[in-house]
Amino acid sequence: MRYSAQLNMVRYVFTSQGRGFPLVMLHGFTGSELNWQMAAYTDQFEVIAPDLLGHGETESPIHANRYHIKAAARDIIALCDSLRLEKINLLGYSMGGRLALYLAVNYPERVHKLILESASPGLKTQAERDERRQRDEALAERIESEGIEAFVRYWESLPLWDSQTEAMKAQLRAIRLRHNPIGLANSLRGMGTGAQPSMWEFLPQLKMPVLLIAGALDEKFTTINQQMHTILPQSRLEVIPDAGHTVHLEKPNQFEKLVLEFLR
Repeated sequence: MRYSAQLNMVRYVFTSQGRGFPLVMLHGFTGSELNWQMAAYTDQFEVIAPDLLGHGETESPIHANRYHIKAAARDIIALCDSLRLEKINLLGYSMGGRLALYLAVNYPERVHKLILESASPGLKTQAERDERRQRDEALAERIESEGIEAFVRYWESLPLWDSQTEAMKAQLRAIRLRHNPIGLANSLRGMGTGAQPSMWEFLPQLKMPVLLIAGALDEKFTTINQQMHTILPQSRLEVIPDAGHTVHLEKPNQFEKLVLEFLR
């Protein structure tokens, strides 16, 4: 069912289904809770999937600093508190994976197991972050000036999505076109890869079990996850053949099997 909650003065919308130990699922940039096929998990878990800040039906504040990953993480903790969830399993994809990792680093007592799909700990150097922040700002301005439809046409043309079928692209396009351009633009400014602090140095501190999932066709994120795997104390790395960045959509049965086996 769909619910709403006022979290740190912003109205969030989220789905909650199933019964059992809680599993919180965080979608990627331009996504929403509709990206997840939650039915596979609801027999064993209480699945909570929010529309993240500036996405879907959740509000889109006008100030970019409200979208900073620190503030977004506080919102997810506030959501858990409102639902009386002291400890959760946490799954994040891409941008949602970066947020999930930030939560695990800063609120380790709240995370039982962590699953990261096509995620990263951010850019290692300030120079890399500054360069990426400039690119994110240019894209944010493009969203505001050209509108959501033009941005979606550009975004879905990126090589990152070449491994998706036309049916997948159409499904994602319908979700993306519903977004508020202010929300997406400010999400890039506040929680884009350029704005995110590097979390590489904190990986050795994570004591909870971590499942890393990447698609073999997504060479960039496969390499990043291989590097993470060597640093994390308790990690398992799964590289899925014939899959790109969106493993959960491209290979849903394999993805669900991996997640369920790991959580058991």
